[in-house]
Amino acid sequence: MDRSNQTSPMLGFILLGLSAHPKMEKTFFVLILLMYLLILLGNGVLILVTVSDSRLHTPMYFFLGNLSFLCYSTSSVPLILDSFLTPRKTISFSGCAMQMFLSFAMGATECVLLGMMAFDRYVAICNPLRYPVIMSKAAYVPMAAGSWAAGSTTAMVQTSLAMQLPFCGDNVINHFTCEILAVLKLACADISISVISMVVANVIFLGVPVLFISFSYMFIIATILKIPSAEGREKAFSTCSAHLTVVIIFYGTILFMYGKPKSRDSLGVDKQDLADKLTSLFYGVVTPMLNPIIYSLRNKDVKTAVRNLLTQKHFTR
Repeated sequence: MDRSNQTSPMLGFILLGLSAHPKMEKTFFVLILLMYLLILLGNGVLILVTVSDSRLHTPMYFFLGNLSFLCYSTSSVPLILDSFLTPRKTISFSGCAMQMFLSFAMGATECVLLGMMAFDRYVAICNPLRYPVIMSKAAYVPMAAGSWAAGSTTAMVQTSLAMQLPFCGDNVINHFTCEILAVLKLACADISISVISMVVANVIFLGVPVLFISFSYMFIIATILKIPSAEGREKAFSTCSAHLTVVIIFYGTILFMYGKPKSRDSLGVDKQDLADKLTSLFYGVVTPMLNPIIYSLRNKDVKTAVRNLLTQKHFTR
């Protein structure tokens, strides 16, 4: 290999983004900024009500608070917004590594948290008498902490493997952010280890949670159907509907994006590149924006807590 053609890590990378469509950048900037503000507001309200309302001090809402605090879009949206305003769309090597790590850590943690929430609903509906014992504070706090630890660990591994590769020639990343698949395309060395590690990570953090959630809801649905009254069935299902909706949206988009790791495709801006970018924007911006809306509209406890919070603010004034 001719090392004279390698890209120096100190020079960093250029993020292509929507540079080929400069007229679209201002429109996308306004749309994404508005959605990001809604994300921060919605998740902030969810965190506030889950902390302030004692009726929401349960395992399910503890996981929901963690999910809101996670705010996956924070790892990428500020960089995307900056790229729309800056003519020279560059990012340092260390900044790229940090952004990649945060994206991986938050994404993997969210996958595990959604699985933990499915287990919580399974115990609550299928084994309600033992729920206080199984889902005690001594159990659900380590479960949430383990989700964060597992996500951070795999993020460190994936980022280290990707960023220690030599990069050759063009240092342009054909994406909005330092997305790992786009970064691997620039490597001028064997990337098989990175690809294998990504496959393993996909199985652990995508495949296993999806199977776990699927089996949990199979038992949940079977239990709900055995409830004699229609009112009881509706009440039981209402406790799961918000989580199930979020799971379908989140895993549907992320499985489409990462289900089959791609390593060395053409670097040209083709239909596949555009589809990957749009999908990335969807699960990075649209999905996090929908999460607090879904939990607010489809969860009576959250709606009641928000109304109580607003009423208290009103009387305080």
